[in-house]
Amino acid sequence: MKRNVLIIGAGGVAHVAAHKCAQNNILLGDIHIASRTLAKCEAIIASIKEKGSKRGPGRLQAHALDALDIEATKALIRETGSQIVINVGSPFLNMSVMEACIETGAAYLDTAIHEDPDKVCEPPPWYGNHEWKRRDACKKAGVTALLGAGFDPGVVNAYGRFAMDTYFDQVDSIDIIDINAGSHGRYFATNFDPEINFREFTSTVWSWQNNRWKSSKMFEHRQQWDMPVVGNHTTYLTGHDELHSMSKNLGVPNIRFWMGFGDHYINVFNVLNSLGLLSEKPVRTAEGDEIVPLKVVKAVLPDPASLAKGYTGKTCIGDLVKGTKNGTQQEVLIYNICDHEESYEEVGSQAISYTAGVPVVAAAMLIADGIWDVGHMVNVEELDPAPFIEQMNQMGLVTRVRDAKGDRVLEPQRELLMNAPEEELEDTATYEYFAHDQALLTKGQPSRQQGMR
Repeated sequence: MKRNVLIIGAGGVAHVAAHKCAQNNILLGDIHIASRTLAKCEAIIASIKEKGSKRGPGRLQAHALDALDIEATKALIRETGSQIVINVGSPFLNMSVMEACIETGAAYLDTAIHEDPDKVCEPPPWYGNHEWKRRDACKKAGVTALLGAGFDPGVVNAYGRFAMDTYFDQVDSIDIIDINAGSHGRYFATNFDPEINFREFTSTVWSWQNNRWKSSKMFEHRQQWDMPVVGNHTTYLTGHDELHSMSKNLGVPNIRFWMGFGDHYINVFNVLNSLGLLSEKPVRTAEGDEIVPLKVVKAVLPDPASLAKGYTGKTCIGDLVKGTKNGTQQEVLIYNICDHEESYEEVGSQAISYTAGVPVVAAAMLIADGIWDVGHMVNVEELDPAPFIEQMNQMGLVTRVRDAKGDRVLEPQRELLMNAPEEELEDTATYEYFAHDQALLTKGQPSRQQGMR
C-alpha cells in the first residue's frame, strides 16, 4: 500500500486533483502541491480549505519547484515521503518527473503524452518517441508508471477495453467523441493550456485506420454525432494521445478521435495560424528581441482556470464501439456527462479540468490500494478497467452505457455478469436477480453529474 501524494502542477487539472486527493486523504495520506509559482499552489490549498474538501488529518502543503530539475524533484519526493507522484504540469515535464520517480521508487502518473518543446506532432506512435523508451528502467526499478490517466487519454482507453471485454467477440472500430457543449462567455479562450491546445492542431492529424497510420490535415474530415444530453454536434477528425497506445494494445483496426469545434473557434484559429502566431519557432522583433509567437498568444489569452466561474453547459465524452457479438453486428456507446456549473460548485473548476482531474486521482487510489500498483510502465487500457470505472462512479464522474438494452449507469460488475456466457455463471440466483427486471438496468437520462463525490 502506498501513501502520501505529490501533485506537480498548479493549473486547472491540478486544482481538481488536489481537491479530490483531499476528499480521499484518509486513504492517500499527506498531500503536497508543487509548481514554479508557489502562490498558485497556495491558492489551491486555500480553495480546499474554503470548500472543506479535506476529510481527515494529514499535511496539506505547497512547494516551489522547477520540475525540469530532476535532482530537485527527487529531493522533494524524499523530503515529503511521497510514494505517489501525480504529474499534471506541462507535458514538457513528463520525462524529467518520471526519471525522478524511477530513481526514488515513487509511483508515477500523468494525464498527457510527453512533448518536446522544439517538435510538434512527432511521428507515430507518439509514446514510442519518449515514454516507452523508459519501460525497461521502470520494470528494473519496480516502479509503477501509469501513462495518460486523465479522461482522454485515460478514461476513454478504459472504455474501449471494457467494451471489448464485455460486449463484443470482435471489435471493428472505436470512435472517441469529445464534445464540450458549454459556454465560457469569453470572445476566445482555450479550456486548457493554450500552448498545448494549439500544438495539437497545427500539424499532421494522425488516425489509426485499417491497421495503419493515416495522415490528414486539421479540419479536413468532419462528422455529425447525436450524443446523449448535448444533442447533435459537428466534430472533426483530430490527432490525440490515446490513439498511440490503443492502436498497439487493443488490436482494433480502426481507432479515431473526433473533437467538437464551433465555427468561431475555427475562424479565430485559422487567422492566428495563417499569421504565424501559432508557431513554436522563435522570431526576432524589429527591436532585436527574440520571442516565440505561440507563447505570446498564450500570454494574452485568458488563463483557463479563470473560465470556471460563470461557465455553463455540459460536456459529453465517450467511445462509440462497433463490432460483432455471437455473429451479430452491434454498437455500444460508453460515455460520461459532466456539468460545468456543478464542477464549479464542488471544487471551483470547469468541467474540462474536472474530467481530467478526477480520473488521475481515482487511478492514484487504485495504486495506493495495490490494485493497479503493477511495478512497471503501463497505459490505462492494459489494466482491468472495472475498478477504475467503479471508483470514478463514486467520485462524481459517472459512466453510462447506451446499447440495444437502453441507456443506463454502467456498473461494471453487473454489466460483466449480464453479458457473460451462461456456462460461466456459477451463481444462477445472482444472475436471475439482475436479469429479472430490466428496470434495474435502465435509469433515466442524466441531466447532471450523478454519484457521490
